[in-house]
Amino acid sequence: MRETKYLVKVHEAKRAMRVDKEVEEAVKGALGRKMIRRMKREYVECPVANRKVSFLECFTCISFIRRVKGVVHCSGEGFRRKL
Repeated sequence: MRETKYLVKVHEAKRAMRVDKEVEEAVKGALGRKMIRRMKREYVECPVANRKVSFLECFTCISFIRRVKGVVHCSGEGFRRKL
């Protein structure tokens, strides 16, 4: 099992953030439409990418381990998609 290097808090944005179509298509089979719409309005201050990242992008990242009670456990391996 991978070790957690970062604990990152999930924030709520006023407006939805832009997400690549590839990311959205990748999670469509696993998540419902309402869940995807809600996740577009959430973001994290990514310690690996050093910028605000939509939670959907964080969810598809190779460093993503889990999300528990509004906190993302990140392994810090790198900011790439695991599509």
